[in-house]
Amino acid sequence: MTQFRNSYNLGIEMAEFLSSFSGWLWGNLLFILLGGGAFFALFSRFSPFRYLGHGLQLLFGKYQEKDAPGEVSHFRALCSALSGTVGMGNVAGVAVAITQGGPGALFWMWVCALLGMATKFYTCSLAVMYRGKDENGVEQGGPMYFIREGLGEKWKPLAVFFAACGMFGCLPLLQSNQLTQIVRSMFFEPQGWFVGSENTVQAGNALFGLLLAVLVGMVVVGGIKRIGAFAARLVPGMVLLYGGTSLVIILLHADRVFPSLSLILSDAFTGQAVAGGALGMVIVTGVRRAAFSNEAGMGTEAMAHGAAKTKEPIREGLVAMWGPVIDTLLMCTLTGLVLMVTDVWRSGEGDGVLLTTQAFEQALPGVGPYLLLAGVLCLSFSSMLGFSYYVVKCGCFLFGQKARLPMLGFYLLTIIVSAVATMAEIINFLDIAFGLMAIPTILSSMLLAPRVNEAARKYFAGLKKA
Repeated sequence: MTQFRNSYNLGIEMAEFLSSFSGWLWGNLLFILLGGGAFFALFSRFSPFRYLGHGLQLLFGKYQEKDAPGEVSHFRALCSALSGTVGMGNVAGVAVAITQGGPGALFWMWVCALLGMATKFYTCSLAVMYRGKDENGVEQGGPMYFIREGLGEKWKPLAVFFAACGMFGCLPLLQSNQLTQIVRSMFFEPQGWFVGSENTVQAGNALFGLLLAVLVGMVVVGGIKRIGAFAARLVPGMVLLYGGTSLVIILLHADRVFPSLSLILSDAFTGQAVAGGALGMVIVTGVRRAAFSNEAGMGTEAMAHGAAKTKEPIREGLVAMWGPVIDTLLMCTLTGLVLMVTDVWRSGEGDGVLLTTQAFEQALPGVGPYLLLAGVLCLSFSSMLGFSYYVVKCGCFLFGQKARLPMLGFYLLTIIVSAVATMAEIINFLDIAFGLMAIPTILSSMLLAPRVNEAARKYFAGLKKA
């Protein structure tokens, strides 16, 4: 009994430590992410933003390069990146942001996304500019490689630090946990399955987590080429399904759209809606959830875009800028407006994906939750595919290509574990790991930014002559 009590107390202390450390870390990372994004935007003189149309042309196949290094097309590279970012962060993450930080947090998510576009231009250009080779001679991209190749071997400890954090920060904990929650509330409980004692509930969650792990494993075992091919089919469909349904709900409450937008803007600078007037909480919550949603500055995006088939680093940087547009400015905004026009954010009942489910049920009785479930299934599944590539890539950088299968096994195991874990612990753990990933990514990108500017100057000059 004494041993059990000691273990219980240790668990409580660990949870409190994760919560306090996460708050402290993100209170400081706020300046790194916003400051880094502002630095990149100003240092580039906003020139990449003027070529967003060119990035869209690249995305849809114009200027294809024959015999270019890399493994996937620009489109599949972006879809692979979006498969990791367009996920539960857009559904559960926005709900968490609004309940914890108020509607004003959504405004700071927009700010973070705009600055994140500049950050992604630099990190993803560097991912192609300084690709390294693994022990099999295959070219790889990502912060750990452009740190080592661009800054030299003396900076390798920083690359190792990034890979170690990425190996844990990219685990699919939120996706598995939230998907299990919505399946339980919509199917298990109404059917009387796995209800009753806590052990029975957890057994049902674990079985569903096992099913998810099997399905994810069937795709990810094929590596980035299979993930990219699958994501290229799944991502556009899930954006249309979830985005279209959300837009219908917003149009059904069209009279509440402008008041909701007004509340977002006013609360962004007062923090009085639900955060007790704590403006700092509103900003920190918005930045934290935006970083978790679009991952600008985290370095994960650079790992996906580093696999693109191109000889021109600037091209991939321009393509990558569309990630925050789709992920945060579009998808997160739709979720936020759905929660606000239906007024469920004021209820205080439910959290994460369950709060979004209430909004869909209220707006579209009967059919709404099932449309959300279909969207969430696609969003969560795609995220678990994208994140697997990051975890395996980080693990292989640290331990060599022989670690690929063990890392895949570890990744799939965490899908099962997170299905039975509590959401608060998951969010704090991910926030810490993600936050630590940003430090080497932003620092190294700032040091290498002059080289990106030089390459961009030459590339843009060539476009003007063409």
